[in-house]
Amino acid sequence: MNQAVFPDAVSSPTAGDAPRRVAFIQSCWHREIVDRAHAGFVEQMMQASWSADAIEHFTVPGAYELPLQARLLAKSGRYAAVVAAGLVVDGGIYRHDFVAHAVIDGLMRVQLDLEVPVLSVVLTPHHFHEHDFHRQLFHGHFFEKGREAAQACVGAIAATERARALQPA
Repeated sequence: MNQAVFPDAVSSPTAGDAPRRVAFIQSCWHREIVDRAHAGFVEQMMQASWSADAIEHFTVPGAYELPLQARLLAKSGRYAAVVAAGLVVDGGIYRHDFVAHAVIDGLMRVQLDLEVPVLSVVLTPHHFHEHDFHRQLFHGHFFEKGREAAQACVGAIAATERARALQPA
């Protein structure tokens, strides 16, 4: 974990005696690329002393389905945070803008409504083409974004716990 970014973040996956879990949801469009976000996320969480078993992995068909799954998982009370990953590409029509906007707005609404941190690794590149150069570029990019999401996740969980501790009983 990057302590310079989150100096007060705890790296331990337990609060008191209660084990914490994180839900990682990913869309299946361009799965071979989006899988890299999950790999980077798990690697970084393990470096922050979280067990791979504390990270539950879920898939949905496409990015548009991420907010509903995030809401159901956050609502379960089982997870300290939910992470959503997907790749929304510009296929030459306006639809990608609609999808990207709906997904990000939906994820934010889940976070605010249910008071569970929801992190996004939903990327919407302006230029993505089905060729080796872009596939390799985004393989590496998604891995790094997964690692960054893990750092943010650990920090968000710690910040949420501190804020909840300040709430009146």
